[in-house]
Order: sequence, then C-alpha cells, then structure tokens
Amino acid sequence: MDLLINLDVDELDKAVRFYTSALGLKVGRCFGALGVEMLGSSAPIYLLVKSPGTPASDTTSQRRSYRRHWTPVHLDFIVDEIEPAVERAKVAGARLEQPIATHKWGKLALMADPFGHGFCFVQFLSRGYDEIAE
Repeated sequence: MDLLINLDVDELDKAVRFYTSALGLKVGRCFGALGVEMLGSSAPIYLLVKSPGTPASDTTSQRRSYRRHWTPVHLDFIVDEIEPAVERAKVAGARLEQPIATHKWGKLALMADPFGHGFCFVQFLSRGYDEIAE
C-alpha cells in the first residue's frame, strides 16, 4: 500500500515557500490554484488550498482554521541533526512549541507550521526506537 499525505493550507505560495525552505522539499506537479505536490520525503505531500471557515467535511460541524489546532495525527520528519533543522524551520515560519527533548532513543522537537499543523523533528540516537523496544 502506498501512502500520500494531504495538508490543507490557506495560501498556496506561502505553503510552498515554507515546505521548500523549512524541509527542503521540492515542487512536483502543480494543480493550478487547487494545490501542489511536494516531493523529497518518503511519501509525497500534497498542499491543498481550502478557505478558512469552510466545513472540514460533510459529516462534522467543524470549520477549517489555520490557527494552531490539535489532531491525533501528525507528521514526523527524521533528520540527521535536529538543531539546524529546527532553526531552518523557525526561520521559514514554524514555531518550536517546547525545547528539544532528549530521550534514550533520540531527540524530539515538537513544532507547528504556519498553517496550524503540528509536526515533529526526530533525530534517532544509537539504536533509535530499538533502545526501548521489548
């Protein structure tokens, strides 16, 4: 099974600038004013333009908001060195939500993009998750 990722954004140009400068992704296919395919991660990321305040779906009363929001699903980007990745993302408009934490398995930076989506940078140390696997 293949995986692709869709992220709703309110401003396509701003989103492309962020994801190219913060994460080093590259533009793949363009879908006019509707969206852009971003390549360079292990799965393609599609930036889809959705106006703020529009219904999130036909089955919920929730409306799209591009302020920081929470969802149980988020993206983790694996990096070789977490500190420079965090700095690049902050310069591009991301927010570091807590100081970088070091765990037995590696380092973790909790971030938010300019569109309110949470994401993390993960730098594995030693054996990564195998350090805590039973």
